[in-house]
Amino acid sequence: MVTYLYWFLVAALVIGALFGIGVRMEKWKPAIIVAAIIWLVATLAYYFWLQQVFVKRFGGTMSITIPEGHYHLNATWKEDNLWIEDYDPETGDCIFREYSRGNMLQGKVVLKNCNPLGAERLPEAAAATR
Repeated sequence: MVTYLYWFLVAALVIGALFGIGVRMEKWKPAIIVAAIIWLVATLAYYFWLQQVFVKRFGGTMSITIPEGHYHLNATWKEDNLWIEDYDPETGDCIFREYSRGNMLQGKVVLKNCNPLGAERLPEAAAATR
């Protein structure tokens, strides 16, 4: 809901700039430039700062895709960044990935041989003899 309100206010500002500067003052070039700047700043602010803040603090929706073949284990917040833990059964590693603002600075921690599901991983040679 907060996201819809945000985009409604952005649209109102863009339309207000076009109407106020373009229609009232009859200066369309500055009106289009101001409207484009408002839209660009609002879009960048949303994707690089506000999206996770809205979801964490006010409730909202975010979609994150887990890599193919991985099992999702956990998700937690560290300040305003979301950390996601997945298990890769092929390597037996647990991978913590940071979903940071705008996907720009992402951290990654790999725990080797973590085996969180209690599944027994057999070496290929031992598995072939069974």
